[in-house]
Amino acid sequence: MYADRIHPVSGHVFAREGKRGTTWYAKWRDVEGQHQKKLGPGWTAKGVPPVGYLRRREAQAELEAILVDSRRGALRRVKVGLLFRDVAAEWLRHGEQGRGWKPTTIKDYRSVVNAHLLPAFGSKRVDAITSRSIERWRSDWLAETGRTRQAAKLVSVLHAIFERARKTQGLMLNPAATVERYSVPYDRASYDFYSPEQVMALARAAASEQDGALYLVAAFTGLRRGELLALRWRDVDFGRQSIRVERNYSHGQVVTPKSGHGRAVPMVPEVAQVLARLDQREHFTGRDDLVFVGEAGGHLDGSALRRRFKTAMEIAEIPPLRFHDLRHTFGSLAINKASIIQVQAWMGHADIDTTMRYLHHKDRGDEAALLAGAFSVDAARRATLPLVS
Repeated sequence: MYADRIHPVSGHVFAREGKRGTTWYAKWRDVEGQHQKKLGPGWTAKGVPPVGYLRRREAQAELEAILVDSRRGALRRVKVGLLFRDVAAEWLRHGEQGRGWKPTTIKDYRSVVNAHLLPAFGSKRVDAITSRSIERWRSDWLAETGRTRQAAKLVSVLHAIFERARKTQGLMLNPAATVERYSVPYDRASYDFYSPEQVMALARAAASEQDGALYLVAAFTGLRRGELLALRWRDVDFGRQSIRVERNYSHGQVVTPKSGHGRAVPMVPEVAQVLARLDQREHFTGRDDLVFVGEAGGHLDGSALRRRFKTAMEIAEIPPLRFHDLRHTFGSLAINKASIIQVQAWMGHADIDTTMRYLHHKDRGDEAALLAGAFSVDAARRATLPLVS
């Protein structure tokens, strides 16, 4: 009944010599492609090897067990009978309820599943989806869209869905595990940012004093848009000249910042001045009130804010950028005065590699002056003059 869909499974063992001695490996091929596994250290002395050590016969026995499991797995794989839409829905539920994904993450993954993966695989049984069929679908999708980075993301999500099914729903093999991954080039310095003068022009062109203050605070503190919308007056410490970032407003919910923990950001004089003026308004200046307040004291509408931001850029006659590029403005300007560790802490980056992108925009004037002497003709001549005793 299933024989026409079960591929031959075969393999062999081999030993590899290293600094610490011999190690046995198994190499085999099944329906999902070629695999390799380290079996354990080799035993070359006489007699029965100690526990954990292998001679060729023990290594071969380990391989035979692997091959039996692979053959059984191929049979189990065609009997699973689950539809892709069901395992995808379970993966999304697990992410939301079991792993505590943030609303933005849930929305992003659900969009990927609904817009791209369900139309391609939703009605298929997971046992009918192979690595080859995924690669064919990806090739067709790439030929139509040309979006290599998005294609890599789609395969990554497929891998996560199948891996969840493998661990919890009886699927033996993950067909996305052996799909060839594309190398996607990424220019870490490919973003734009504003000068301090352009930020001031943007603030002056804002539709209201509050919008102008928000644009300036975004550019001079590096807070994300959701962090700005969640900011309350108790987070603004004029005495210590700092702003505490403890919350993020995302899709109608107040959650933790993207990094998962709070941080403190220095409050430069320009920021302190605009916030002090904003604090003089008639209403909504209590400790628990929002700094950037919407109707009836609630949160600002993010979409409307983006539209007003676009209009302000046009009025100010400055290059059109994304709102998020105000955050890049902070990082690109701060790196010229502070260490990369400080900038990482202020921006709330979990990985310093994320902060490293701003080094591309660091002013190299001091470094150039330092090196200038090494390449000047006079310096070179002095270095070659004989010493006079």
